[in-house]
Amino acid sequence: MFVLVPSVVSVGTYRIIVFINQWHDCHTLTTILTIVRKRDTHARQSPATDGTQKLQKALAQAGLGSRREIEEWIRAGRVTVNGVAAKIGARVGSNDSIQVDGRAVSGARTEGRTARVLLYHKPEGEIVSRDDPGGRASVFDRLPPVKGGKWLAVGRLDFNTGGLLVLTTSGELANRMMHPRYGMEREYAVRIRGRVSPADMDRLTQGIRLEDGEAKLEAMEEQGGEGANRWYRIVVHEGRNRIVRRLFEALDLTVSRLMRTRFGPVSLPPRLTRGNYVELPRGEVRRLLAIVGAPQTAETSHRQDTENAKRNRNRAPDRRSKRKNR
Repeated sequence: MFVLVPSVVSVGTYRIIVFINQWHDCHTLTTILTIVRKRDTHARQSPATDGTQKLQKALAQAGLGSRREIEEWIRAGRVTVNGVAAKIGARVGSNDSIQVDGRAVSGARTEGRTARVLLYHKPEGEIVSRDDPGGRASVFDRLPPVKGGKWLAVGRLDFNTGGLLVLTTSGELANRMMHPRYGMEREYAVRIRGRVSPADMDRLTQGIRLEDGEAKLEAMEEQGGEGANRWYRIVVHEGRNRIVRRLFEALDLTVSRLMRTRFGPVSLPPRLTRGNYVELPRGEVRRLLAIVGAPQTAETSHRQDTENAKRNRNRAPDRRSKRKNR
């Protein structure tokens, strides 16, 4: 006859259960070690089941801004929950009253809404901002309205840079595509006055010290050209301000034209002309969310999605015509 006497010892992230076999005559002592995980991995990664979610995530999914931007609002005391100043990490549910700058937020719970995504072919001469003291043209002048949210630009393009601009109503999607830890590639077509020497191409891909730290091109390929201008395809992994232009300027090379052709898994549609946009259909939005690891939201009806996409494909030219007549 024997008795199993359990003893539990914690070691790092594991729980060690020691079973001591004690025979009735105490002549034999056997120790059996069994290692089990301290907690189930799936349980660690599963969202809360109480119907709440983090405040910054709820506001980001509602399209009010990126998570980092909203966290700054919370730290600045601009966000309240049920009349009390919010804190980072606070959880909210459907019955909570949320305000930003004293204004009630509707649609902070997004289970019944689907993220929308636009691909806009930005021309040179537009800013990616809603407010500009100089009154310059903005990309947001061309976009359709969003009920209960706003369009968020996934990475900016400066005034003199054109090409692909991804816009979404999902702050979570924007964060996944922009945050440095996710390492999304940005691909550009860049036109240089003159030819880039092999030595300079090596320097650009190995790294150059800039005023805000080292930067480099992940890839660079010559694409031909005529006369004094040569085209190159380049890839970078970060979105620091004017990073591409500054890299070439560091080698006394002049960028005469710069155009973004891809952001992560999203490429500029070849038939999308400058100043126009196309809205991704439901299936493509779901695939994009899955690729970047952003949470899926509930689906809207296929008919409504199709009608929205068709209507938005035709709206941009009309807006451009109105603007020319101003």
